[in-house]
Amino acid sequence: MTAPALKWNGNMNEGAIEGVSKLIKKNGIEIVDFKFNDLPGLWQHFSIPSSELAEIDDPMTSIWAEGIGFDGSSIRGFQQIQESDMILIPDAETAVMDPICETPTASIICDVYDPITKQPYTRDPRYIAKKAEKYLKDSGLADTSYWGPELEFFIFNDIRFGQSVNKGFYYIDSVEGEWNSGAVEQPNLGYKPRFKEGYFPVPPHDSLQDWRSRTILQMIRAGIPIEVHHHEVATAGQCEIDMRFDTLVKMADRCMMFKYIVKNIARKNNMVASFMPKPLYGDNGSGMHTHQSLWKGGKNIFFDEKGYAKISQMAKNYIGGLLTHADALMAFCAPTTNSYKRLVPGYEAPVNLVYSMRNRSAAVRIPVYSENPKTKRVEFRPPDPACNPYLSFSAMLMAGLDGVKRKIDPGEPFDKNTYEVSRSEAKKIPTVPDSLEKSIEALENDHKFLLDGGVFTQDVIDVWIEYKRSEMDKVRLRPHPYEFYLYFDI
Repeated sequence: MTAPALKWNGNMNEGAIEGVSKLIKKNGIEIVDFKFNDLPGLWQHFSIPSSELAEIDDPMTSIWAEGIGFDGSSIRGFQQIQESDMILIPDAETAVMDPICETPTASIICDVYDPITKQPYTRDPRYIAKKAEKYLKDSGLADTSYWGPELEFFIFNDIRFGQSVNKGFYYIDSVEGEWNSGAVEQPNLGYKPRFKEGYFPVPPHDSLQDWRSRTILQMIRAGIPIEVHHHEVATAGQCEIDMRFDTLVKMADRCMMFKYIVKNIARKNNMVASFMPKPLYGDNGSGMHTHQSLWKGGKNIFFDEKGYAKISQMAKNYIGGLLTHADALMAFCAPTTNSYKRLVPGYEAPVNLVYSMRNRSAAVRIPVYSENPKTKRVEFRPPDPACNPYLSFSAMLMAGLDGVKRKIDPGEPFDKNTYEVSRSEAKKIPTVPDSLEKSIEALENDHKFLLDGGVFTQDVIDVWIEYKRSEMDKVRLRPHPYEFYLYFDI
């Protein structure tokens, strides 16, 4: 199957463009902000006065057709200096009132194009996600995939870090931190969630209730349906906000807006949000458990009344693909050196490459909260929120589809608590890689399934591997503060 054809004017939706005009007039928009994704997963942006938008009644000669130029060599993972000119084409369907800016601002997500070939840019993460969705439809196996990531994060009150030739440190503080139970706070009012006891206590232990409520209301205003919010397990302000499931590209777009809102509302309240997988030693890290299902003709084809945990054979094969390619998937789903401080065997992280219903110690869990066929899905638990959602969702979909096409058998479910099995039995359970280096090596050796249909391209794989190895070198070459504790007096 060849790469899906997406054209220069692929975002040309005159109805949506007219909707942008109405949004601007109704809300007195003065600024239009254009956002796009770099390869590692951070939003980039620039803004123009709303008066600079071309007349809506002639969209073919406007910014919607011709795009906006930018320097691709200044964006991580994009172009080299001699090929820096790139084009952004706004996607009018993504236009919303920016939920953060004080000046009335419209926020629009863009796709990246090459001005010479007039083709979508192969390293644009959003383009990869669009190709993954089209590949699914063209496969005939299903026509829609639904995604429901659970992003965990920390809200801190202070963070400092630094690294130079002669020093390196980090310092985190939180009014909720258990370590502050004896601090002189004039007054210290107590109610610090103990380590691993932050899950679901009411205020005053949960000091962030109102903050999260204000945050989700901003998300809802920005078009993100929210199902629930709560404090998470760790001390020191660990939170979770769950979005209602949606299709792949839309959910990846929402993940980016989600992080944008969380970070900025924290900052406006003199706090700081971190999606780092493992910022604290000795307590739970932050994951991004990702629920996923395949649908065809409006029917959830992961459901089977007679199957294990009421999942179909297709769902089992999809799980087989996730487990078979899990090592390579981690290069996109757990893409930082810090990710592997969370993915440690023997703790609460889901490192074991088995599947089970209800069992949160398995890499793949099949939720059984409801018997409604529409709710049946699989949950892949190793990913973390440091990932680029466009790439991680696309990679998981491609792994699952490879399992379906090849009818990969995931074996028998593992319904035991993997933390309580014998040592000899535990050694037989495969686990995710224990370092970014091993995940990158796995991707290097196992990425053919990602190239199917031209969804990922070899240049994306190559630049990802190169970029991540440079990150590993930066960490590997620097002394660690704890090494001084262990070795200074040798």
